[in-house]
Amino acid sequence: MPEPTFYATTPIYYVNDAPHIGHGYTTTIGDVITRWHRQRGERVQYLTGVDEHGQKVLRKADANGVSPQEWVDRLVENEWLPMLRTIDAANDDFIRTTEARHEKGAQAFWQDLHDRGEVYKGEFSGWYSVGSEEFVADEYVADGEGEDEGFKVSTLDGSRLEHVTEENYFFPLSQYAERLLALYEERPDFVQPESARNEVLAFVRGGLKDLSISRSTFDWGIPLPWDDSHVMYVWIEALLNYVTAAGYGVDDERFEDLWPANVHFVGKDIVRFHAVIWPALLMAAGLPVPHRVFAHGWLLVGGQKMSKSKANGIHPTEIVGTFGSDAYRYYFTRALTFGSDGSISWEDIGARYHAELANGFGNLASRVAAMIGKYFDGALPAAGPLGDAEQRIVDTVATAVAEADEAMERIAPQDALAAIWRIVDALNLYITETQPWAVAKDESQRERLGTILHTAAEGLRVLAVTLHPVMPKATTSLWESLGAEPALGALADQRIDEVARWGQLPEGATITKVPSLFPRIDLAEA
Repeated sequence: MPEPTFYATTPIYYVNDAPHIGHGYTTTIGDVITRWHRQRGERVQYLTGVDEHGQKVLRKADANGVSPQEWVDRLVENEWLPMLRTIDAANDDFIRTTEARHEKGAQAFWQDLHDRGEVYKGEFSGWYSVGSEEFVADEYVADGEGEDEGFKVSTLDGSRLEHVTEENYFFPLSQYAERLLALYEERPDFVQPESARNEVLAFVRGGLKDLSISRSTFDWGIPLPWDDSHVMYVWIEALLNYVTAAGYGVDDERFEDLWPANVHFVGKDIVRFHAVIWPALLMAAGLPVPHRVFAHGWLLVGGQKMSKSKANGIHPTEIVGTFGSDAYRYYFTRALTFGSDGSISWEDIGARYHAELANGFGNLASRVAAMIGKYFDGALPAAGPLGDAEQRIVDTVATAVAEADEAMERIAPQDALAAIWRIVDALNLYITETQPWAVAKDESQRERLGTILHTAAEGLRVLAVTLHPVMPKATTSLWESLGAEPALGALADQRIDEVARWGQLPEGATITKVPSLFPRIDLAEA
């Protein structure tokens, strides 16, 4: 029987407008972590996609004078799929909620819950946020202020509310509070980080209300299989993408292989949907719940949460166009603590780019290749006996790789990069202290010179492998520069659990100097 698949997902993003770096952030971190798992030799399925139904999309399409399908098709092709290419995402699947596989699976799921007696008909009269497509309980309703004066707003996210009265079908969420609390008790790592877990615990302990699962005042959605005058409430339909993409209702063998998901990556503003409503629905359907729901924090620009309304919704291309996709991926993995809010700025991106990438990593690779080219005509020299300085590099590599792997396992990519960067710093210090340019002046020290440069090249091999999930383009160039592929195989096939084994680069490998991995940028001009 094959090894279980590591199945990870992003939220499916709501297609009412163009993406911003908040969407890119979630997708990038998920991509880094799933690439790492691939290089552990695991089978991986990385899912992302878009949510295309709901009242907000309908209104946006009407405002633009096109049908809802035309509107979402345009946005997916022109904005959302290009974003994945911009940030070098290596997702295995991309699901759209207008696809037949999702509609068929979603209808099968709700027909099953209907048959199990988990659905009843009633009337909803209360507040609804079109902006977040969410029914809002009275205790979360407040009078708007400033530009929202005269409106009711949700204290959950600040969105404006509308009062609606309509006949809906309901799911008895209130009956699942004790089972949910038992889940959180038995599996304390089900919701992470701790701040998100505490929020979810408080929410459930405060009492759950039954959940409306349908809308009957518009038709842009998936019809309920037993009553096509109702369409599924967009959130309960959107959550189902995780199982419909895995084959639920369409491909039983695929579903058996992929479900339950190992981790759902979500923003903290939607953790309640994923850690309360979603597991309750799965419990009702008799299906296992995912292993983990991991909620990251907000990106803060100028001290404010990023949003379109505040005109600080930066598109990924604005950063990638200046610094490149590798630097974009590096910055959001290294500079922010995944799970906490994090402030970003153009100045900080520029400072890290030059200090850590151009001067730290890129210059290291360039110097080593240049010295091997100058002193050994581009052929990797043999290494003589390792001294104390070399052994420190070997030990640093072994410790850093183990710590990075452990950090990726607990979804702390910033800690993984910090560990790997100790190798960068150690190699730069090693070259400074051993001074190969001075050793080269003494012909009797030829073997020692070879040992120094071979050690540095071996360290770069380790960096190429361990940084590949974060910076695929630069590390591929480095791998080619090291002449590693003929002897060791493709970079993507290198195993994390084998990378620290010292001495893999063969003597005589052709070392070439590639163009600067991270050329300096005139930020004022950019």
